[in-house]
Order: sequence, then structure tokens, then C-alpha cells
Amino acid sequence: MGELKNCPSCGDFFNYTGIRDVCNNCAMNEEKLYETVYRFLRKRENRAATVERIVEATGVEESLLHKWVRKGRLQPAMFPNLGYPCDNCGKLTTQGKLCTSCTEELKTSLRQFEAAQEFREKVNNQESTYHKDYK
Repeated sequence: MGELKNCPSCGDFFNYTGIRDVCNNCAMNEEKLYETVYRFLRKRENRAATVERIVEATGVEESLLHKWVRKGRLQPAMFPNLGYPCDNCGKLTTQGKLCTSCTEELKTSLRQFEAAQEFREKVNNQESTYHKDYK
């Protein structure tokens, strides 16, 4: 069963079923815009176009381009300069939520945290012997 939501594009109510995140009218408009962008990108000279160039040439919002790349409708393998912003730094990425540099930075931080945690556990588990100097 669907849920009643406001369309983020036009503000109208629509029955949200989990398939589309906008109402039917906005979905149809998005589909027309997608066809415009796809026709633009199919031309050989436009395949390496950047997001800014596509927005300039087609008039489509940048957020829609990012949405289509995220959903896999526009393949970065076919159009190498397409992507969507990293959730952490905003640099363009083509998969996941984080770019490769943010992913590596996160992995490094996790390794350091785990190493520090292991060290603390070793220190806590060691039996301590205290030596006192008797004179």
C-alpha cells in the first residue's frame, strides 16, 4: 500500500509506492529531460562533456544529472566525465556515497583506531609487576 507524500518538485500530493520519488506529471517531465540529455550525449563529440557543459547545453538541472548517474541511467563508463558529488567532500564520484580519497581516508582512520584499541586491550590484559627498590 502506498503512502501519501508531497512531490519535491511541484508540491502536489501523490501516492508514493517506493518506485518514483516524484509525482506522475514530474516523472513524465523528468523522462522528457532525460531523453534530451541522452540525445545530446549520444553524439560522438558530446560523450566527454562535463556536467556543467551538459547543463549549459540542455538546460537540465545538475541535481537531475546526479540522480540519473546514481540510479545507473547514465553510465560513467560510457560518459567518463559524469558523476555525482561525494557525500563528504563534494568531489565527483561514480560509485558509492564517498569518493576514493575519502574512502581511503576513512579506511586509514579505522585502521589507526583498531590498532589503538588493540594496544589498549594488551595493556589492560597484561599483569603488572611493580618493583620497589629497598635500601
